[in-house]
Amino acid sequence: MDIITLIEQKNQSEPEFLQAVHEVAEHILPYIEKNPKYKKYKIFERITEPERVIIFRVPWVDDAGEIQINRGFRVQMNSAIGPYKGGLRFHPSVNLSVLKFLAFEQTLKNSLTGLPMGGGKGGSDFDPKGKSDNEVMRFCQSFMTELYRHIGSNLDVPAGDIGVGKREIGFMFGQYKRIQNEFTGILTGKGFEWGGSRIRPEATGYGLIYFIQEIFKTQGDNLEGKTITVSGSGNVAQFAVEKSIQCGAKVVTMSDSNGFIYDAAGITAEKLAFITELKEVKRGRLKEYIDQYPEAQYFEGQKPWNIKCDIALPCATQNELNGDDAQKLIDNGCKYVAEGANMPSTSEAVAIFNAAKIFYVPGKAANAGGVAVSGLEMTQNSLRYAWFKEKVDDRLHTIIKGIHETCVRYGREEDGHINYEKGANIGGFVKVADAMIDQGIV
Repeated sequence: MDIITLIEQKNQSEPEFLQAVHEVAEHILPYIEKNPKYKKYKIFERITEPERVIIFRVPWVDDAGEIQINRGFRVQMNSAIGPYKGGLRFHPSVNLSVLKFLAFEQTLKNSLTGLPMGGGKGGSDFDPKGKSDNEVMRFCQSFMTELYRHIGSNLDVPAGDIGVGKREIGFMFGQYKRIQNEFTGILTGKGFEWGGSRIRPEATGYGLIYFIQEIFKTQGDNLEGKTITVSGSGNVAQFAVEKSIQCGAKVVTMSDSNGFIYDAAGITAEKLAFITELKEVKRGRLKEYIDQYPEAQYFEGQKPWNIKCDIALPCATQNELNGDDAQKLIDNGCKYVAEGANMPSTSEAVAIFNAAKIFYVPGKAANAGGVAVSGLEMTQNSLRYAWFKEKVDDRLHTIIKGIHETCVRYGREEDGHINYEKGANIGGFVKVADAMIDQGIV
C-alpha cells in the first residue's frame, strides 16, 4: 500500500486535511525518493500524523441565561523544531479536518521562518459574530479553563486566527493568569501594553506585500502602478491593502462573506480607514461602502476574481478561489497570485496557476509574516523587553527575504521558472525532517 492510500484510509472523513496532504505530497514524495534517508525513517508518514489531538466540551451561559455548548480543539502537530505554535480559530466551520490541515500547513510555514517553532492549531465552532462582549468573555473563559492544561511558553503557544482578535486573546490570557497565578507568554497577539509585539496586527498583511516585493526584485520591477484585487476585509486584507497603497499600487477590490466591492478609482488610505472602522468598530457589512462611496460597485454573493488585475491576493478563507476563478484571472492578465489566507486556492486552481507558469505563492510562504512576528513576540516575552516598531519591522523584512530565498533554492525548475509552491513545500519539510531524524523515533 502506498503512503497516500494509507493516509487516505486513516483520515477518510477529513477532506481539507487530505487536500493539504495531497498538495504537499506532489513535491515532497519525489524529493524523498531522491533522498532515501527520509524514506527509511518514514518521515512523511510521521509528519502527517499529529503528535497529539485534544477535543473538549466548552459550556457557557449566554445573555438570556441559556446554557450553550460548543466544542474546543487543539491539534499539536509537530514539535521537532520548537514548541507548538499556531492560531486559535472561532468559526462555525471549525472541525478536526480543518484544524489538522491548518496545523500541518503551520508546521511547514513555521519551519520556513527559520524560528524555533513547531506546528499546531486549535479553536472552536463558536461564532463570535452577533455575540455581546460579555458572551464572548464567558465563552473565552470557559475555553481557556480546559485549554490551559495543554499549553505553556515552552510547550504550546497559541495565537489568534479567524474570529480571534485582541479582544478574545485578552479574555483568554486573563483567565489563564487567574487559573495559573502567573504572567507568562502563553499567547501571542496580545495587546502591546501587556506583552504584545509592535506591528503584530499588521504583520501578515505587511509580510504578504514584502514577499511580492521580493518576487518583483527578481524581475527588476516594483509595485508602483500595479492593479491588485484582494478578497477579505479582515485583519490580513486590511493591512495588505494599506501596505500596497504605501507602495504605490492600486487596490480595487475587497470582500466579505456576502459579496465584494469594486472601486475602479482605487481604495485610498481614507477609504480603507472607513472600511476598517466599519468592520472593526461598527461590525458592519462591506456593502455599506457604496453608501459612502457611490462611485464604487457592490456585487452581492460574488467573488472578485473576474476583475482585471496584475496581482491577486486571496485573503479570506480556504478554498475560496476555484479552477474557474483561476482561469478568469489568467485570461485577464494576472501574473502574480499570493495567498494571504490559508489554502484559499483549490487544488484545481493551483494546478492551473502552475501550468500557466505564473508566480503563485502558497500561504505557507506568503502569509508567514504573522507567525514570524508571533515568534518575535515570544522572544520579547522571554527577554521581558519590548522592541521598537522599526526593529520588529526590520526583522520581519529579513525573515520574509529568507523565506523567499528558500523558495527559490528549492523551487527553481530546469527552464529557470521559480515554482514557489514546490520551493515552500520542500524548504519547509527539510528542516523538520532532519530534526525528526536527529531526535530518534519519537
